[in-house]
Amino acid sequence: MRIAQVAPLAESVPPKLYGGTERVVSWLTEKLVERGHDVSLFASGDSITSANLIACAPQGLRLSGMRDHIASHLVMLDNVLRRMNDFDIVHFHVDLLQYPVFRAHASKCLTTLHGRLDLPDYHPVYRHFSEMPLVSISNAQRKPMPANVNWLATIHHGMPDPGMYSARGGDYLLFLGRICPEKAPVRAIEIAKRAGVHLKIAAKVDPVDQHYFDTIVKPLLDHPLIEFIGEVDDHGKFGLLAGARALLFPIDWPEPFGLVMIESMSVGTPVLAWRNGSVPEILRDGHTAVIVDTFDEAVLAVDNIRKLDRAGVRRHFENNFTVSHMAARYEQAYEALLANALGKTMSETKPAPIAAE
Repeated sequence: MRIAQVAPLAESVPPKLYGGTERVVSWLTEKLVERGHDVSLFASGDSITSANLIACAPQGLRLSGMRDHIASHLVMLDNVLRRMNDFDIVHFHVDLLQYPVFRAHASKCLTTLHGRLDLPDYHPVYRHFSEMPLVSISNAQRKPMPANVNWLATIHHGMPDPGMYSARGGDYLLFLGRICPEKAPVRAIEIAKRAGVHLKIAAKVDPVDQHYFDTIVKPLLDHPLIEFIGEVDDHGKFGLLAGARALLFPIDWPEPFGLVMIESMSVGTPVLAWRNGSVPEILRDGHTAVIVDTFDEAVLAVDNIRKLDRAGVRRHFENNFTVSHMAARYEQAYEALLANALGKTMSETKPAPIAAE
């Protein structure tokens, strides 16, 4: 198939530091090329890919300091539109702007929704453009959406094996990702202090969350059990995960997927997570994780989580969340979309029935 992957421009593909969506786009793109597809990637010019790169900005917009990304994305969408005849499938990984532009091409387009869908502000778009095929990244992510949207599939993220499986792990807890209220780093700090266990925090602080970090989180870091590392690259991330007793995932929002959960399982490290969003769908309570509802349960779990079999944690990743699993599911979605379009075309070209005399 001739496939276009349309990535957000906030980060390069793959991202140099933080960037979950762009990381997933990179994994999927490279695997589709490996499986013999003709793939074009619309992304920032500093992206690295074996696909045909169509640069739509010189570099990732976040690290370049650009705050408003709408204009750059509109230019990118026009570049895609002018090349529509070159592709069998156009796969968007941006959330909103494409629908009015590509409505006439809905039969060959799909959008993976990577973000939260519980905010009603965006629902008028999904309700109005209900013919546009959508892919959810978890079944939990779908629940708040209007009933008339055109779900094509739920496809969980999958990732390459980082090759850093650790059968033993270490004795510290890890909070990894982004500092913001919904990720609840304050919960992670409180759990570590109450359990008396060292916590490493490897997370970025976006400008929009700087005030929250300065006023709420930073005052809690002055404690011998708490170590703030900041944003880390892939090698540093997987090294920290492999050396941890557990990943803390104390989220306070309806997480649509939670890429860090499968990153943790890929190295054998279990997850201590709050029961929100996709958590019960991605993790197996008592096997790959301990899923909790209260601080008391979380503090108790810090000790009990060491009893989980790290080899079993790793097997759950291998059986469900590899990049090969993800690419195969997307191939099925692409084929279903093309078959549906072909069926419509054939029905439209059938001769009209002869009226009875």
